[in-house]
Amino acid sequence: MPESDLTWLSLLVFLPAACAASLLVFPAKWHEAMRWWALFGAAGALAVSLCVVIGYYSMIDHYPDANGFPRYATETRLDSRADRAASDAAQPIPKVVQSDDWVTRRPWIAKFGAQYALGVDGISLPLILLTTVVTFFAVVASWKIETSVRGYLSLVLLLETGVVGAFVALDFFLFYVFYEVMLVPMFVLIGLWGGERRRYAALKFVVYTLLGSVGLLVALIGLYTVNVRDFVDQEDVKQRAAELAKAEYGQTPTAEQVAAAHGRVAVHTFDFVTLSKVGRAVMLVLSGQEERLAAQAKFGEAPPPAGGEAARRVKLFAPGVNADDAVARLKAQPVCTKEFQYLFFGLLFLGFAVKVPIVPLHSWLPDAHVEAPTPISMILAGVLLKLGGYGLIRVAFPVCPWAASELAWWVGLVGVVGIVYGALVAMGQTDFKKLLAYSSVSHMGFVVLGLAAWGSGTHSQYWQWGVNGAVFQMFAHGVTAAGLFFVVGVVYDRAHHRDVNRFGGLKEPMPLYSGLAAVLFFASMGLPGLCGFVGEFMVLAAAWDFSPALAAPAILSVVLTAGYLLWTWQRVFLGTNPDTQAFPEVSPREAAVLVPFAALAVALGIFPQAILFSWIDPSVTGWVANLSVLK
Repeated sequence: MPESDLTWLSLLVFLPAACAASLLVFPAKWHEAMRWWALFGAAGALAVSLCVVIGYYSMIDHYPDANGFPRYATETRLDSRADRAASDAAQPIPKVVQSDDWVTRRPWIAKFGAQYALGVDGISLPLILLTTVVTFFAVVASWKIETSVRGYLSLVLLLETGVVGAFVALDFFLFYVFYEVMLVPMFVLIGLWGGERRRYAALKFVVYTLLGSVGLLVALIGLYTVNVRDFVDQEDVKQRAAELAKAEYGQTPTAEQVAAAHGRVAVHTFDFVTLSKVGRAVMLVLSGQEERLAAQAKFGEAPPPAGGEAARRVKLFAPGVNADDAVARLKAQPVCTKEFQYLFFGLLFLGFAVKVPIVPLHSWLPDAHVEAPTPISMILAGVLLKLGGYGLIRVAFPVCPWAASELAWWVGLVGVVGIVYGALVAMGQTDFKKLLAYSSVSHMGFVVLGLAAWGSGTHSQYWQWGVNGAVFQMFAHGVTAAGLFFVVGVVYDRAHHRDVNRFGGLKEPMPLYSGLAAVLFFASMGLPGLCGFVGEFMVLAAAWDFSPALAAPAILSVVLTAGYLLWTWQRVFLGTNPDTQAFPEVSPREAAVLVPFAALAVALGIFPQAILFSWIDPSVTGWVANLSVLK
């Protein structure tokens, strides 16, 4: 019987792609049937994501500990669950210890050690849910697409598979495949269904994305050269030693020959969890705390008593490994040098910064938004930008934590520059879409700032606020940005232009539309009680503890954000304009898209703990605990 979470996670990833492939059997003129089938596929992915959320949520220990902090049971920690799955997958016949731990591994490309490794936690799940929600409503928003309907809908569903696959992948090689899969559908969707300058915008999008992908590819190859033998199941190391001895000495090597071969065994991996263990071990060595490194306890063994020297030990090496020998082997590798850490953190940061996007690697975004059709702008702003922030959380910071901590202030400065620059440039825009594009640059800067607000010891609680705020901000911005780009699409269908100064007076002929748009505008502004406030407040609080010099301009930018968003809403909806008086109110289909986004913006602002933090916080707590081991 297949592992249940293997079935659920694979279904979550590949159901949209399967529905896209099945569109090929539809007769060419069955456009309406194709639309309904694509909507069925997007709804199916949304339903599966909700089932996974419920399954994962049931694992979390929601009761606070004696100090009032949220607990995170061993079974809910992604690193612990992935460790256990990796140990099982190392056996000749993978055994299933827990079929509902939401981590699964299967061999894929054995020669290179690449695995079909999938897993979810409280950091990835909100973004998966956001992807399925936004894609579903993007399909609804695509109902008026009349040109090459089959190809368009197939590409949208294939794009969803690529995004969700990247969010659930635990293997760097698998992640890179999904990350690149997204490039082709987005390029074609902008290049064929976009505006007048669509080819230029599509090409610019590809060039910038490939620039980041080259950085990721170099990092992937370089990290694969790291010998991780002391961080993986030692039974696998012993088996490799026996095979190496047989190859060198014949079919019956002696124990001494096997022992000699054991010292020469090298294990390489693309596994995120294992690479992050190497990164944490390097962080301790480079910070002069190598004496704290120890072997892990075996699964099922009781943890050491709290307090004392045992509590300070960081258990990263595999059970049975001699810590002194492992440290010596680690220090002999290039990965344990400052130059390697700086270089590879820079490559990873560059690769994901293009997607965030950060200034000055942001210029592809306004062009892509202006030329893309409305549903694709919804996906681009609502989902694709989050891959940059997620990559920083899942890959860049855990794999190179020493360099990340050393460069934290500069990373925070990059975030602040994006916040202020995006707000200033947005204020000067007259194209409605371009204004929202620069607004996205500003809002995603808060994500970078929250992650960079590094803190250890007594300051780790504030850093936890910053990371929680960054994850919440990604979800909240996905809701408001997708909704606002649909707001632009609605009025563009009536006015056939996006010039903010030529609108005005929309409140009278379209009161429902104006009210729903106001909710999304105020949420994007960060008004208390709406979704935009929660994440920004937590990020700013963490940033102030980390560096008031970084927090001050970010706080002042809130005024800029309120200024350009209020001014835009005033120019578009207030006053009188004879050119807009005959515009019809939103249709039932348009209302079916706008109402859920507006409702989500309100619900997330009023009930952030119940809706998101209750399952984000345990994972963020574990993530911060793993990386704040410097004190």
